[in-house]
Amino acid sequence: MKDGLRSNEDRTVLSDERAAMGDSPPRELISLADDEGNSVSVNVLGRSPRWTAGLDAEIVVKTPFVSGRIDLALYVARLESWADALDRLDAGEDVAWMEMSRGPSIFIQLTSERDCPEVVVEDESGSMVTVRVPLVPPDDWIADHRQRLRQVMDHWVPMLSG
Repeated sequence: MKDGLRSNEDRTVLSDERAAMGDSPPRELISLADDEGNSVSVNVLGRSPRWTAGLDAEIVVKTPFVSGRIDLALYVARLESWADALDRLDAGEDVAWMEMSRGPSIFIQLTSERDCPEVVVEDESGSMVTVRVPLVPPDDWIADHRQRLRQVMDHWVPMLSG
């Protein structure tokens, strides 16, 4: 996938940042998984060494059939749009997060043709790959993800400028 490899310098910056913080900052913004081995997660890797208003993150897809990851840039507006997406999901609506922006998009369809929720990760602008992951999250997954978002925003947003 395009931009899928990090340079050693980037890894060192992220590693040094983690060591300087002492305690473990929140990393998982999204963690959707089921007992069938299917999962989609969005992990915050740290502040972007190239952009002071952004965070380096990744989308990770794991299934018994296919696994992959792609780099993702997060910034305040994207985090706020995830909050809006969670509100719509709570109201029973399907959502598209980061659709029509540069980079990957995540779609969550609450009722798919497989009679369970489905997460679709699409990388139209890069690899042109789309992955559909059917999974049944726990009942409290939306509340859990609101808490994850709050923790990520409380920890990371004060460090961003711009």
